[in-house]
Amino acid sequence: MDRCVVLVDAGYLLGAAASLLAGDPSRSRVTVDHTALITALRERAEAETGLPLLRIYWFDAAPDRRPMPEHRRLRVLPRVTVRLGALTRAEGRWVQKGVDAAMHAELSELARNRACADVVLITGDGDLLPGMMTAKEHGVAVHLWALQAADGDFNQSEDLVGEADERRVLDREWIEGSFSLRDNANVFPAPGARQEIAKILAAPPGAPPVVAPAAAPVVAPPVVQPAAVAPAAVPAAAVPAALGASAVGAVPGAGRPQPAAALKVVPTPKDLAGRTPAVAPAVNGHGGTGLANGHGGNGLVNGHGGNGHGGNGFLNGQANGQANGHGTNGQAVGTTGAPGQAGPVLRWSSDRGWVDRPAPEPAVTAGDSLPTLAHLTTAEQRWADREEDITSIGGDAHEVGQVFARRWSERLGDVERLTVLWPDYPRIPHRVDGELLRYAARFGLLAHKDDQIDEHDRYAIRAGFWKELAVRVPGGSMVVVDD
Repeated sequence: MDRCVVLVDAGYLLGAAASLLAGDPSRSRVTVDHTALITALRERAEAETGLPLLRIYWFDAAPDRRPMPEHRRLRVLPRVTVRLGALTRAEGRWVQKGVDAAMHAELSELARNRACADVVLITGDGDLLPGMMTAKEHGVAVHLWALQAADGDFNQSEDLVGEADERRVLDREWIEGSFSLRDNANVFPAPGARQEIAKILAAPPGAPPVVAPAAAPVVAPPVVQPAAVAPAAVPAAAVPAALGASAVGAVPGAGRPQPAAALKVVPTPKDLAGRTPAVAPAVNGHGGTGLANGHGGNGLVNGHGGNGHGGNGFLNGQANGQANGHGTNGQAVGTTGAPGQAGPVLRWSSDRGWVDRPAPEPAVTAGDSLPTLAHLTTAEQRWADREEDITSIGGDAHEVGQVFARRWSERLGDVERLTVLWPDYPRIPHRVDGELLRYAARFGLLAHKDDQIDEHDRYAIRAGFWKELAVRVPGGSMVVVDD
C-alpha cells in the first residue's frame, strides 16, 4: 500500500541526542518534548517519502516490561504504537532485551503483508540487517535515518548504511527542536553537599528554619587525663567518717575537697552496671547524692552502704534506700532538703543481662494532623490527575514535587492551615512525605536505581514541594529561599 511507516529504536535516538547535546549518552541528561518529536518525525517522513504516514512504532525497554511515564504519554498520541522489551541488570549495568528482535519481527511482518511501501528506520544496531534485507525482498524501500554524531563520525552499523536504500542525517538543529539539555545543576545539589542534604532532610521537629546548615568548624576532642584512682577501685569503707558530710568528689590522698566536675575518669559500662543508681541532686539533705552537702557520699563511691544516706552520685537514677535511711521516701530531712527526682538512666548489655530500652515515641507536629492528598481527592479528580500526569507532566523530579504541592494546597482549600508547616521546615509531615515519594515513583524515578529513589532525586522532589508551597502559603517566602 502507498503508505510509510517509521520504526524508532528509542535507545539509539535518545542516547545519540544526549551524546550530541550533553556529551554523555545517558538519557537522563536531556528532556524530550514527545509531542513535538512525534510531529517532527511524521512531517519529515511524509516529506521524504512522499507518502502519508500509517504509523510510528516506538521500541524501547522498561523494567518488567511495565510502561514508564514517557511510554504512557507516547502511546496516547495519534498514530503511535509503543512496543516494550525487558530492561534487566547484567554485570552491574542495565541492558535491554528483546528490542531488536521486536523491531525485526515488526519490519518483516509489515513488508510481508504489504502494509506499507516505504519504511523509515531510526536505529544504529547491525542486528537489524536481516530484517532490512527481508523488507527489501518484499519490495519495500528502506530509509535509514541517523542522528548527527558528537564526534562527527558514524554512529550506525556500516552494514546497515550499506544496505539502506536512502540515508539521511538528522542534524543538531532538527534535534534541538524536540530535545533540550536538562540543567541538573539547578535541580540537584553538588556532589560534595550530599551530607548536608541529609542533615537538612533529617532536621528534627522544632529546629530553626534554615535552608542549609553552615559547616561547623572542626574542633579537636579534649584530652582526658586519668585521675589518681578509678571510681570503682575505692571501697565504701575507705571513706573516713569525718569526710562523710563534706567530701564532695574528693580524691583519696588529695587532702581537700575537689569539685566533681574536675574528674576526668569515665567508667566502663561494666563498672557502671554494677553500681547502685543514685537520686538526683539534692541540697543540704540526708538523702542527696554525692553532689550535695550532707550525709551523702563523695560522688564516687556509695555512702553508708547505699541505704538512704546517699548514693554513688555518678549515675542519674534513684537511690535504692529511699524508705529506710535517714530520709523519708528518699526525701532529705534537712531544712532545705529536696525530694530526689529520677533522671534518665543509661542502659546497655552487660553481664547482668540485656536491659530493654523503651522505644522513643515518634515526634508529632502540627503538620501531622493535616489530611493527605489522597483524602482530599475525589474519584473524578483522580482520573483527571492521571490524564495530566500522562499528557502534561514531564517527570522531572523537581517538577513532580511542585505538581504534588499544587494539588494538595488547592484541594485543602484553606491555605492558612498550611502555615503550621513552616516551623518544621524542611521536615515534611511523615504521611505526606511518604505519599509524595510514592507519587514520584510513577514517573520512572525508580528505574536504573535498584527500585529506590536516590538522594539527589529525593532532594529535588522535596525542594520542588517546598518551592511551590512558598508561593501559595503565607509566610513561605520567609522560610524557603529559591536557589
